This record gives sequence, C-alpha cells and structure tokens, in this order.
Amino acid sequence: MKRNKFITSLITIAAAPTFLFSQLQKGLHIVNKGFKINSGEGRIHGHLKLQAVNSNILDVKVSGSDTNGELAIFEQTSLSQGKGTPLHVHNSQDEIFYVIDGVFYFQVGEEKFNLTIGDSIFLPRKVAHAWTQVSKKGKMTVILQPAGKLENFFVTMSQLDHEPTQNEIAKIFADNDMQVVGPPLKIE
Repeated sequence: MKRNKFITSLITIAAAPTFLFSQLQKGLHIVNKGFKINSGEGRIHGHLKLQAVNSNILDVKVSGSDTNGELAIFEQTSLSQGKGTPLHVHNSQDEIFYVIDGVFYFQVGEEKFNLTIGDSIFLPRKVAHAWTQVSKKGKMTVILQPAGKLENFFVTMSQLDHEPTQNEIAKIFADNDMQVVGPPLKIE
C-alpha cells in the first residue's frame, strides 16, 4: 500500500511541470515572426492622444504583448512645451529615452540633464525621475524593460474625458505600478 502511494506521488510530481507549462502557454501571446511598423503609425492602438500630464501623441511600436511582457517600445511626439511628467518611480521597469527631435530636461534621482537630438538617458527602476519638454515640439523613443503596465497607463490617459485631479493622476500611476513622488520638473 505504501509503495503504491509513493509511486502515485512520484508520477504526480513528475507530471506537474508539464501540466503547468501547458497552462502557462495558453495564456501567453507570443509573436514568433518579425513585423514592421511604418513611420508615424502605432502597432496596436493607433495614435494615443494623451490627456492631463501632457497632450502628446504616443505610438506603440512594440507592445509588451508582443514580447511576453519582456520589452515595450514607444514613440512619443511631444506637443506640450513646458510640460512633462511628475516626479515618479517605476517599481519594476528600467526606462531608456532616445531623443529624435527637440530638447528635453530630465531629472534622475538628484541629477538633472539637458537632452538634445541623438542623446539618450537611462532611468533605472526604483529611482525617482521626471522630464519636461523644453522645445516647442519634440520626439523621443521610449524603451521599457520589462514592459510592465506603462502601455495600459498610456491607454488609460488617452481615454480620459476630463482634466484629472492630482489625486486621480496619482491613482492612475499607482494602478500601473508607478508611484508619484513629487511635482513636475520645472525648466531651470
């Protein structure tokens, strides 16, 4: 009797990883083929016209759903001179910005940086950061690794039908694994 229980337990333990892996694969959207996104287009959502924090246009180039949540790439057309993000923290994502056009002012931790065409900046997870658009117009590529919930944040911000309060903005940030820790960055 004990031997039968042991063999049954052994078979159950051996089969568990196969079962769990098959269940995990059912819930994943994995792209196993290359794709092209044309200039000026967004892959999944079209142009996301952001509200509140700034009125920029965001195009998803590579979605987190394309990479099993491991990477997301966005292109942001900046139309909000003098505006930017509040000082905030991403709990789980590193972020990289590459300036395609315009001038931007960034804060990372206690340090401040001016970025112009061709400049990049790395914003490590769990370090407070913010940016403000200095030039009249601008454009940046934004890379997130892992993808996290930033894409959902942008979709939510584009669907607002009113100017949100600071409390609403903080809640939207929190709902997407970010934390507002200070006011927007002022241009010095």
